[in-house]
Amino acid sequence: MARNQHFMKHLLFTHLKLSALLFVFFPGFAQQQKPQQPNIIIFLVDDMGWQDTSVPFYNERTPQNNKFATPNMERLANRGMKFTHAYANQNCTPSRISIMTGLNVISHHVTTWTLNKNENSEPDVLGIIQPAWNKNGFSNIPGYENAIHATALPQLLKDNGYATIHIGKAHFGSFDTPGADPKNLGFEVNIGGTAAGHPASYYGQKNFGNTPGMKNIRAVPGLEKYWGQDIFLTEALTREAIREVDQVRENKKPFFLHLSHYAVHTPIVADKRFVQRYYDRGLDTIEANYASLVEGMDKSLGDIMNYLDEKKIADNTVIIFMSDNGGLTDVARGTGRNAHNAPLRSGKTSGYEGGIRIPLIFYWPTVTAAASINEGNVIVEDIFSTVASLAGIKKPATIQHVTGIDFSWYVKKNQKLPSRYLTWHYPHAHEGRHGDVQPFSIIREGKWKLIYFHRDGHFELYDTERDISESNNLIEVEKENAKALAKELGKLLRNQKAPRPIVASTGAVVPYPDEIMK
Repeated sequence: MARNQHFMKHLLFTHLKLSALLFVFFPGFAQQQKPQQPNIIIFLVDDMGWQDTSVPFYNERTPQNNKFATPNMERLANRGMKFTHAYANQNCTPSRISIMTGLNVISHHVTTWTLNKNENSEPDVLGIIQPAWNKNGFSNIPGYENAIHATALPQLLKDNGYATIHIGKAHFGSFDTPGADPKNLGFEVNIGGTAAGHPASYYGQKNFGNTPGMKNIRAVPGLEKYWGQDIFLTEALTREAIREVDQVRENKKPFFLHLSHYAVHTPIVADKRFVQRYYDRGLDTIEANYASLVEGMDKSLGDIMNYLDEKKIADNTVIIFMSDNGGLTDVARGTGRNAHNAPLRSGKTSGYEGGIRIPLIFYWPTVTAAASINEGNVIVEDIFSTVASLAGIKKPATIQHVTGIDFSWYVKKNQKLPSRYLTWHYPHAHEGRHGDVQPFSIIREGKWKLIYFHRDGHFELYDTERDISESNNLIEVEKENAKALAKELGKLLRNQKAPRPIVASTGAVVPYPDEIMK
């Protein structure tokens, strides 16, 4: 026995000595021992609602699910994990800033969409004067006016060995400000991204809105090779994404691809590759056009997945599929107003579930349980910490104090996320929209959701588990619950100095929620 122990000690010593020599004489050996960094794709869709897919995110299929054809979303969901309670902000720029910074809207103060430098993108209406807010969006320059200065996710990934690629819609900041250019966020490649929130045209035959000698701020740049061609914008962006990834793949670097489609944002036009089948089914023309935009987006997802399979890199590529806010219901869609996200109430720009609940599918090869479902609450700012963790960056060095959490551990364990406070904040109004679209602050814990409406100071409390349509306001029944949530919301708004609107009739700042509900 002693002889065997002596032999084992000698063998261990020899192994350690050999390993030390390898580290000294072959420095690359140390690198080879590190876990391989996965490629990471955020596949971001614009304005896609929770129900705008053949993948059911509700506990049953609905007629709306049967309207759409998204076989590649189905394919991704069958490989990965579907989050049925995933949330973004109520419209685009706030969500995109949250992804890039890991900050909640209460913290980053980019409370609505951005466009022109130092200008409010929405008017003062409904007796509310909007407050000062970060109307210029993101800035990589400290002290830049009306902007959030932060360490951006792509910069963090770039500093940790990733090739960083942005394709499609950016909308991170106003024109003529740092946030207008995705390269100021750390993207090495930018094709198609500007300060514009939607395209001038989806058609290559119309040069995607570009006219030589004329300026159109919504024209999509970087796609000159496709001008005059019979090609749809979604397809052109997909081809460029694959081309850029192919170049990076040759350099043996992990890549971060932020493929951010302009689809399915307005203008709602026909993608003629798919639209006829929806006309043949008798859909309203606008709704048929919308369904073709959705299917074109889904084809893009399939093309990306096919490429990963063909190049044998799918097993080391994480895909996060998501939308940037709830779906359109109030404007632009066909066949009536304010019903397309049912059973969710309302839609984009509203604080009700239809405006903020989004489709999210997470695929992590060899980790996500196939066709799994997570019913825990996740929110858009969680993407930052989760992606950083996937990249092996356990303690990101950031300027900002990140508020989002890393949910990858729960994915690994196939466990529901724990209950915590989620918040939203929209101190603006939008003229001509449905009455559901009003200035608000929201706090959610578990199934309970408290909405504080700034204009008249009223509250609504919903049990979203029993009442997903938010039709039964329990504010009078669950008073103590509501008070506790109002107190926590007030504390968070104060701590983060969240901008509050002014009541036009009195000139007074809107009170904190716990100043009203005591």
